[in-house]
Amino acid sequence: MSDTIDFAQKRVLIFIVAYNAEKTIGSVLNRIPPALRNPSVEVLIIDDSSKDQTFAQGVKSETSIDNLRIITLRNPVNQGYGGNQKLGYRYAIENGFDIVALVHGDGQYAPEKLPALVEPLIKGEADAVFGSRMIKKQDALAGGMPLYKWIGNQVLTSYQNVMLGTQLSEFHSGYRLYSVAALKRIPFERNSNDFHFDTDIIIQLHFAGMRIAEIPIPTFYGDEVCHVNGLKYAWDCFKTMIRAAMHRKNLLYDRKFDVGAVEETYDLKLGFRSSHTMALCAVQKGARVLDIGCGRGYVAELMAKEAAHVTGLDQYSKDTSELPNVDYKKWDIDNAPCPVNVSDYDQIFLLDIIEHLKDPEVFMEMLRERAEHKRPEIILTTANIAFFVTRFMLFIGQFNYGRKGILDRTHTRLFTFRSLRDLFEQTGYQISEIRGIPAPYPKVLGMGILSRIVMLINQAFIRIPFLKGLFSYQIYVRAQARPTVANLLAKTISTSEELRSELAKSGTK
Repeated sequence: MSDTIDFAQKRVLIFIVAYNAEKTIGSVLNRIPPALRNPSVEVLIIDDSSKDQTFAQGVKSETSIDNLRIITLRNPVNQGYGGNQKLGYRYAIENGFDIVALVHGDGQYAPEKLPALVEPLIKGEADAVFGSRMIKKQDALAGGMPLYKWIGNQVLTSYQNVMLGTQLSEFHSGYRLYSVAALKRIPFERNSNDFHFDTDIIIQLHFAGMRIAEIPIPTFYGDEVCHVNGLKYAWDCFKTMIRAAMHRKNLLYDRKFDVGAVEETYDLKLGFRSSHTMALCAVQKGARVLDIGCGRGYVAELMAKEAAHVTGLDQYSKDTSELPNVDYKKWDIDNAPCPVNVSDYDQIFLLDIIEHLKDPEVFMEMLRERAEHKRPEIILTTANIAFFVTRFMLFIGQFNYGRKGILDRTHTRLFTFRSLRDLFEQTGYQISEIRGIPAPYPKVLGMGILSRIVMLINQAFIRIPFLKGLFSYQIYVRAQARPTVANLLAKTISTSEELRSELAKSGTK
């Protein structure tokens, strides 16, 4: 710990969770170091409906301990370890604190270490700081940690690190400090009220890209009563990690892990068979291309290598392009008329956009009507709701929309091969090609031999007609609009006039 750190420069809440801690709460308060006994520090004790005199001892300490501003509260109904934390963190947010330090009322975690734990947060070097008993693993045993807990802690932490992709020395310390700004950015109030609240919040911090620092702390096991059912706690942590991993892979949606803004545009899927590579292969050399729903223009600018000109339309599109044959226009597809003349283009690309529209049928009919003088080729890709993973999740009772994938929560309409074919036929298009696209396994498994093998197997299944709908992650369609009745009538009239004129000329000769 630095000797020059000014602990008064940030408002710090020392939050003590207490349950049946009447014998230890006074000692915990007295052990708070002098460095944190200043006007910018407040101590909040929340008694979680104890059966002893914890609340009375806390109230007594408000006037008996020097240089500490102490507030004692009591939950009328027991909220659980996680539920009690939620109250303290909400108190810190609503009362304008910068840092909140979680301390246990049973004295298991040394208050003397608070200055060292607070320092990285004051310096802005971390968003959360955990006191770890496992940085020096043998010290935990020397401090009285039972061998079965010591082994269980390391086994469970190793599993959680693998599942989350972290390298924490310990997931299970209750000695934690958070930047209040970090707490504001994560939905901690959706977490469990039980002891695995601490696992939930680590996952949230990690998914939000927060910085977690660990500092070694001493281990102390005295005669305090442990209220944790170890087997239940381990099982809860195990299940939580599975849910978090599935949420991150977009196989299910868990709202408490939904941190950060929803991704409105997608990154490129190149180097393997995907909607992007198939679309790029479909670009005609020298064609005028309209890319509807172009996002940030990543695919549009690759199309420009073959196309004579590419126009990208999207509400999120860039304003300009560095390429001379690419331009962009803003377009809120659901709420504004099309800003270009569709008949000016040879090909129209609709890549992963139709599933976002409020009324795809009306949109496709609009394109057909606007293609009045020339009927451009349509290249469309969309998610296949009949993909085997989605079917399996539905079979086990999961149909939760998430941040990405087939059940992206921004999707409004979902299709199978049959329903997409029906949409094209019913809105007046002639389909020339409809194919399945495999799942983007390289995005999950990396561009290695395993992903290549899985992609080959997936593509083999797609080529089997009765398995195509089950193993296609997306659907690829090439089609062309049939002339509308109005267009046919206009063509009939103009052609008839030409014939009439020719007849008249032949009759005069």
